[in-house]
Amino acid sequence: MKKAIFLLLTFILAFSLIGCSSEKSGAEKKSGKDKVVVGGELKVAYNAQPPTLDPLMTTAVATRDIMRHVFETLVTVNQKFEVEPMLAESYKVSDDSKKITFELRKGIKFHNGEEMTAEDVVSSMERWKKVTSLGKSYFSDATITASGDYTVVFEMQKPLSTALAMLADTGQAAIITTKEINDSATEKGITEFVGTGPFQFVEWKVDQNVHLKKFADYKSLDSKSSGLAGKKVAYVDDIFFEFVTDASTRLAGIQTGEYDIANAIPFDNAEQLESNEDVVNQVDHNGFNGVVFNKKAGFFKDVKARQAVNAALDEEEILTASFTNNKFYELEHGLMIKDQVDWYSEAGKKQYNQHDKEKAKSLLKEAGYNGEEIVILASRDYEDHYNAAVVVQQQLEKIGMKVKLDVFDWATLLQKRTDAKAYDIFVTGFPTEPIPAKYVFLDSRNQWPGWTNDPKMDQLLDQINTSSSQKEAKEYFDELQKEFYDYVPIIKFGNKTTITTTRSNIKGMGFLQGITLWNVQKQ
Repeated sequence: MKKAIFLLLTFILAFSLIGCSSEKSGAEKKSGKDKVVVGGELKVAYNAQPPTLDPLMTTAVATRDIMRHVFETLVTVNQKFEVEPMLAESYKVSDDSKKITFELRKGIKFHNGEEMTAEDVVSSMERWKKVTSLGKSYFSDATITASGDYTVVFEMQKPLSTALAMLADTGQAAIITTKEINDSATEKGITEFVGTGPFQFVEWKVDQNVHLKKFADYKSLDSKSSGLAGKKVAYVDDIFFEFVTDASTRLAGIQTGEYDIANAIPFDNAEQLESNEDVVNQVDHNGFNGVVFNKKAGFFKDVKARQAVNAALDEEEILTASFTNNKFYELEHGLMIKDQVDWYSEAGKKQYNQHDKEKAKSLLKEAGYNGEEIVILASRDYEDHYNAAVVVQQQLEKIGMKVKLDVFDWATLLQKRTDAKAYDIFVTGFPTEPIPAKYVFLDSRNQWPGWTNDPKMDQLLDQINTSSSQKEAKEYFDELQKEFYDYVPIIKFGNKTTITTTRSNIKGMGFLQGITLWNVQKQ
């Protein structure tokens, strides 16, 4: 029998259906009292360019948001972050949590016309476990085998009760593509982007756009659409993700109708747009931002130095600069949000938002600070990141630190952050995750930029992932969050939202850690 995965949680990210205007595009079909509009194209003003289109090679949200329309996974998550089958027809977890058997859906076509079989799934999962942080950390010893054309078996050396949640990860997603494409992948990733999703890849014009088109042979599930799970319909013929890094250009374009959808709208423009009948703002919970320390080289190898910064920061000032007012942010210390009742922890709360300059100066002295220049990486592609970086710079200068802000486009910053000699701190954002192990900055084995190296957190993560009950897992997580605030791999500013604005004739856009454009109609 299918074993319930106790570590999956319920929290609701906002999902709204967008009203329609009298503008028409494409063909209309009557379905009961509703008119279904088929056809047309969507132009999406997107704030950052992806560093790659291979989801296995990056945690960049631009890659995730675009390619989730092209690639699919064996299992995925619904709006409540519960695991549901996608390319798997069903799955069965053994009583000891060491074996998962997937029965595949039959008749699923890749965009090149070939049918998906177990051979493709095995090769895709073998590449995923060798390339991605989660794969290397938790599945390196797993064996993945085909049993016939439509059955795939995962066998792990030790129990892993969070395995399905990891396989449903939306970041470095465990995408399924053809065996031939996996076999030809290089250290830079795959060179052909052939998936099973409702849209297929057409072209990537670097610095301009990514073009996707409707996949006519897409085989949708019939279950209710929720999050990344369930029914997906490609109503529009084409999607163009236009790379528009300048926020004012996105703002102007959504108002004139040059774009149908614009993401990452500046928060100080929200009221202006709300008075415009031609557009609709959609505000969604979107995780949290923070500073990530370089713990491999430089001043912040010393935990006292990281604790000094944590003591100094005024998180409310940072959040206000990023999001304008508290309608769009929440002061919150926890890695898991309050709606995640099985996980939410008070541990470490007293070490959050201390805003204690004298304590910070004392810790700096203990760390031996001697006027070294501290380099912060930031990008204006994400205005909230940049605004936060400016305030962090100012606050650190007030406790006597010499701080330089290096500003790059987002793709360049992603490269720079992999060089331990290039910086001391970078500002970035993280989605709210359903299980602790999916926070890339916690596990030393991930070797994610910033390079956490804390055996105690590693051990606690292992204990969480192999716990026999949620109660036991929560006890270990309390310890982990306390250690997080002692070790300080990053500093969380607080919970945030994001604004995506659509023209009023766009109906059906979803959001789960990023926009979803299947089920969208342009009326």
